[in-house]
Amino acid sequence: MRANIKRNNLKRVVIVGGGLGGQKLATSLRHTDFQVVLVDKNNYNQFPPLIYQVASAGLEPSNISFPFRRLFQGWKNFFFRMAEVQEIDKQEKAIHTSIGTIHYDYLVLAAGATTNFFGNQNIEAHALPMKTVTESMRLRNTILENLERAETEDDANRRQSLMNIAIVGGGPSGVEIAGALAEMKKTVVPRDYPDLDSSHMEIYLINSGDRLLKSIDKVSSLRAEKDLKEMGVKVLLNTRATDIADGQLVLQNGNTIPTQTVIWVSGVKANAIQGIPTGSIGHANRILTDRFNQVKDMQDVFAIGDQSLVEGDPEYPLGHPQLAQVAMQQAENLAGNLIRISEGKSLVPFSYRNLGTMATIGRKKAVAEIGTFKFGGLVAWVLWLVVHLRSILGVRNKFVVFLNWMWNYINYKQSLRLILKPYSTNKKMAQ
Repeated sequence: MRANIKRNNLKRVVIVGGGLGGQKLATSLRHTDFQVVLVDKNNYNQFPPLIYQVASAGLEPSNISFPFRRLFQGWKNFFFRMAEVQEIDKQEKAIHTSIGTIHYDYLVLAAGATTNFFGNQNIEAHALPMKTVTESMRLRNTILENLERAETEDDANRRQSLMNIAIVGGGPSGVEIAGALAEMKKTVVPRDYPDLDSSHMEIYLINSGDRLLKSIDKVSSLRAEKDLKEMGVKVLLNTRATDIADGQLVLQNGNTIPTQTVIWVSGVKANAIQGIPTGSIGHANRILTDRFNQVKDMQDVFAIGDQSLVEGDPEYPLGHPQLAQVAMQQAENLAGNLIRISEGKSLVPFSYRNLGTMATIGRKKAVAEIGTFKFGGLVAWVLWLVVHLRSILGVRNKFVVFLNWMWNYINYKQSLRLILKPYSTNKKMAQ
């Protein structure tokens, strides 16, 4: 196979990964004298902050995804290739991919992160991650399938295990999916599954630390915990999950939770790419860079977003938080520096501007921190809606998401709770 990308007299920037950072970088280089090649294993960009709403049947995958070829349609000197990167060849200045070799003048690694199971193979085999659209669809199917099975289960213990949901990880993803499922328990399950006693459905949020949302102020963290408990979520702090066995989540303190649904959002690690020197890999697989996002011990190779760990920033000695705003700001800074390189100018070091942190918990429940302002409730919830709606790609997607949110706010009667399976699975079940 061959990548089929014609070279011209322009310098070529190859971007690996079309997430928020990669997409922002490509957009920032549109009106420049570079040939831009974007490589991604998927043919679409996804919006990570709303993946939990797909998992809880609040939105469809297409509402938070946008095809690259539609996004970059008609762009001059831009190429997209759907491929998996296998290795970087720094001597040849090329990446070897599943569709052939692609040469670069400048290479930018923006392939993001994946779920970190911390080496626990049994949990990895049985728990459900929630990092991608594909994983969120699998999670949605599992939740709905288990409710269907619970409605016809005669054994009380087995039925309870099917109804219980355990979420491991008390960061924004864990808090938001816990709140969404708590609302589902209250408003959806009694209507859709009238033969189930929804009061028996238990949602557990398990966190190894002493508080939720450790990246925000303690007051906001306690408010989020209080809101979740009022919604019926059982919050377990200073508690570590160690195993999944015989339909139970095993905790370090010896207790167990009977459940067929374990959602694992306890941490991430950078996606690995072969060809990067061992000395350039830091904590959780993150790629070490200088303050210009240049990869340590590699020439003309850069890393941004969740994959990168910028060294030398006194404000973030352990690396910047793996957040969308960091990736997008790094992309803008790097785009400017690539232009400066072509013009023979000095580079500008990356400096992160914290624009604030938000997490939604449920209807009219959220927490937000913007500068010195810390607030919650309805105002924070509305602000969260506005910020995320603005960030979604595509006018149609913005409109559909807005309508879904409004309809959901009025009556919770979306028709999105479909169990969609591959054909082969259906065929096997029919036999």
